Amino acid sequence: MYRASDRVDNEAWIELLDETCVSLDLDEETRSTAVDLFLSRAPDDDRGKRVAAAASLYAAGLIRGEERSQSAVADAMDVSRLSVQKRWKPILEDAGFSPPSW
Repeated sequence: MYRASDRVDNEAWIELLDETCVSLDLDEETRSTAVDLFLSRAPDDDRGKRVAAAASLYAAGLIRGEERSQSAVADAMDVSRLSVQKRWKPILEDAGFSPPSW
């Protein structure tokens, strides 16, 4: 859960998520889910926010059935694939989902 002020404080990151969803051809539901996941786990320091946003976007794609590869999401968000790989499972678990075991 997040506060309304979190949305204001992270406006630039939400805009980046929006732009990335457009570039990856993801629908509005996936974008909304990515924003919710990101705001629920957004770190306080700006250094970790880009990675948290990328992992949230990847997890949202899985939840909404619009999967994109970790590499595609990482490239679009300008982070490493390994960063996404390490962080998406806890995001899914915190949202109440069981990550796939592949």
